[in-house]
Amino acid sequence: MPLNPSRRSVVLAGAAATALVGAAATPAAAAVQREPRLFAEPWGTLPDGTAVERWTLVDGEVTARILTYGGILQSLEFPDHRGRVRNVVLGFADLEGYLAGNNPGPYFGALIGRYGNRIAGGRFTLDGVEHQLPLNNGPNSLHGGTDSFDKRVWSATPVFGDGTVGLRLSLDSPDGDQGYPGNLHVEVTYTLDRFAQLTLDYLATTDAATVVNLTNHSYWNLAGEGSGTALDHELTIHADGFTPVDETLIPTGEIAPVAGTPMDFRSPRRIAARIRQPYQQILFGQGYDHNWVLDRAGDGLEEAAVLHDPRSGRTLRVSTTEPGLQFYSGNFLDATLVGTGGGVYRQGDGVALETQHFPDSPNQPDFPSTVLRPGEEYRSTTVFGLSR
Repeated sequence: MPLNPSRRSVVLAGAAATALVGAAATPAAAAVQREPRLFAEPWGTLPDGTAVERWTLVDGEVTARILTYGGILQSLEFPDHRGRVRNVVLGFADLEGYLAGNNPGPYFGALIGRYGNRIAGGRFTLDGVEHQLPLNNGPNSLHGGTDSFDKRVWSATPVFGDGTVGLRLSLDSPDGDQGYPGNLHVEVTYTLDRFAQLTLDYLATTDAATVVNLTNHSYWNLAGEGSGTALDHELTIHADGFTPVDETLIPTGEIAPVAGTPMDFRSPRRIAARIRQPYQQILFGQGYDHNWVLDRAGDGLEEAAVLHDPRSGRTLRVSTTEPGLQFYSGNFLDATLVGTGGGVYRQGDGVALETQHFPDSPNQPDFPSTVLRPGEEYRSTTVFGLSR
């Protein structure tokens, strides 16, 4: 997808677009504006010559940077209680960092599809037909396969609303892509508003029955990317139950109560407080890497989790229409990856809160269905709200 030269210098403010002839927009220039602003810049090319863009969204106190490669949320800047601005998500400083990651890799900030989380044996049967997916996580398929949505270049379109600025990313996944049936059209819209909320709206349609489970895989450190551990954050998850897993992190099919276990985050708990307990589920995950069954009153947008950093005063509230939340405590960050700020990421330096349907649902008839059929629409919304 070649980069349109005119987009190298376009700055969009409010509902109007102004081309800056011969001048490149910069984050510093955008930050001084009170109105919502959005601009694109070239951000490298893939080995096949495909151009990648980075889009910057600014609204109120928040600046978000999103890549067309993988739909990645590369950075999200927000001030602490003293007004000091830091990036609160993990990532890489350049495109090469994302390209060099191991497969399956850390998925920093990426859009995940077709199926977020694990599918046992990389196999599922739909309408009597068995489908085989790539195995990229031991005996299982993880996050859509070896060449999944986090490694694709998405088409980008600016979107403006009343006091908001957004970016709609679209992708077409052909029939048989990574073994999944049906031609799938996907749109994900990032919207930033003046209330420091970043909203992700997901939409998908298909021409044949398939399974879909989309999410975003941002790692959060509310003290600031590169500042050290995020395990001192306090976490609340609104869930009475979770889905236990086997040694390959595939759900057993049971929904178990969190009461009396280290999985109980119904009231604020420091993440590190029980992560070293000899509890079998923690041993399987080498930390937290599980799906919580959210307490829901209906199908609408409801708060799922709250993450708070006592040092900076920053709080993240996660609301979603999804039935599950995968909490991952950054167990496999091993000091081999250099982050956005130039430091290495160690275990627990960021935590993921992935709103989604349950892992391995295509093989678990008692879990909420992830089947999408022609004529239906997959719709999902998640809101990440920041405060201090």
